[in-house]
Amino acid sequence: MNNVIGIDVSKQRLDCGYYRDLEMGKVKTKAWPNSPDGHQHLIEWAVRNLGMAIADITFVMEATGIYHEALAYALHDAGAQVVIMNPAQIRDYAKSLAIRSKNDRKDSLVLARFGATQPWRAWQPEPPAVRELRALLARLTALEKDLQRERNRQEKAQVSVASPQVQQSIQLVTDALEKEKRRLDKQIDDHIDRHPDLKQDVELLASIPGVGPVLSRHMLAVFHSRTFQSARQMAAYLGLIPVEHTSGSSVCGRPRLSKAGASTVRAKLYMPAVVSLQYNPHAKAMYERLLARGKSKMSAIGAVMRKLVHICFGVLKHQQAYSPAAA
Repeated sequence: MNNVIGIDVSKQRLDCGYYRDLEMGKVKTKAWPNSPDGHQHLIEWAVRNLGMAIADITFVMEATGIYHEALAYALHDAGAQVVIMNPAQIRDYAKSLAIRSKNDRKDSLVLARFGATQPWRAWQPEPPAVRELRALLARLTALEKDLQRERNRQEKAQVSVASPQVQQSIQLVTDALEKEKRRLDKQIDDHIDRHPDLKQDVELLASIPGVGPVLSRHMLAVFHSRTFQSARQMAAYLGLIPVEHTSGSSVCGRPRLSKAGASTVRAKLYMPAVVSLQYNPHAKAMYERLLARGKSKMSAIGAVMRKLVHICFGVLKHQQAYSPAAA
């Protein structure tokens, strides 16, 4: 397949490459700035060199924080197929090809080869309302971290009897952050209320014992930002599946959570899991069953966190409120 272009994305540059002849190893590469003009030049270059419509061209790139997002939307809006891969998967694929050196040009060709020879699933952009929700939640999370840092400084200043000027400065910043946090909280609630589908999903999530408003927002954003085929996929995306490390009789490592994916959402799941031990009979029964089998308390809580994700997925997938019998 010579209709696949690999793109290595960085903050300022797009290194692009494709195979004119995969068996002979004939390639063509080009670099553009990672900017709106660069995106347009890339599209024109691809159409001109491949000699086909943009709808027949597939672009493969890695998820690189935020730097790939504008390009992905530009290519999708132009009508191209876009594939966004996990960097860890591409790194392992490169190792399987015995590629030892690494640079931007080679990385783009690895992505092109992957798209031409391996199965993949086309990326679909999330709805604008969900994208805005994710941006608001990310901003709120950053604000909460700043607020906690200021509170820690305030406590330290009080213990060390810092000067009144220092304590006043910390208090002013803390007050401003708390005010902005309240404003963002209301803005997020108003955003959800303006979209009936999001509002309905939040109400469904609220029917789950242990799932409160904070977790509901994050689970809503996760569910609608990806196309999950199963609850297990969603749990894997959040890093809540067990990873084994055993081989024969000599290697017998303890299973652990993969902890891949969104650590922020994973952290938000911990306290709801603890609360659900008191208010959700099924979660409590699972927790006690795992303890009886010799699992540690943290392992059992991790399993409860995963169970909550499964329940959230089921409630949203089937658009039905939580039912103990179904759980």
